[in-house]
Amino acid sequence: MLEDFKKFALRGNAVDLAVGVIIGAAFGAIVNSLVGDIIMPIIGAITGGLDFSNYFIPLSSKVTASTLADAKKQGAVLAWGSFLTIVLDFLIIAWVLFLAIRALARLQKTETAKPAEPPKPSREVELLTEIRDLLKK
Repeated sequence: MLEDFKKFALRGNAVDLAVGVIIGAAFGAIVNSLVGDIIMPIIGAITGGLDFSNYFIPLSSKVTASTLADAKKQGAVLAWGSFLTIVLDFLIIAWVLFLAIRALARLQKTETAKPAEPPKPSREVELLTEIRDLLKK
C-alpha cells in the first residue's frame, strides 16, 4: 500500500498539480495586493473616498449603530455594501487575471510562431543529389 502511494504521489500529474496550487496561491496574493493596495485606493480617490463596506439595512429595530461592525453586534443587518465591495473586488481580480493569462498566451504564441529551420541534409543525401545532378547533365 505504501508503494502504491509513492507511485501516486510522485507521478508527474500530482507533482505538477501541487506546484500549480502553490504558484496559484502566491499569484492570488499578488493580485489581491494589487487590487487592495493599488486599484481600490485609486478608485476611492476618483469617487471621492466612497466606501460601500459600511452600507447596510437594519433588519431589526434594535439596530441603531452607524457602522456595520457595531450594527452586527446589535442585531441582524443586511450588509449590501460589503457584498457590493466583494463583488467589485472579484470583478477587478477576474479582469486582472484575464489580462495576465491573455498576455501569457500571446507570449507563448510568439515563441511558438517562429518557424524552425529545416534540418540540414545528411552527407549521403548531398552526395546523392550531386550524382543526380551530374547524371542529368
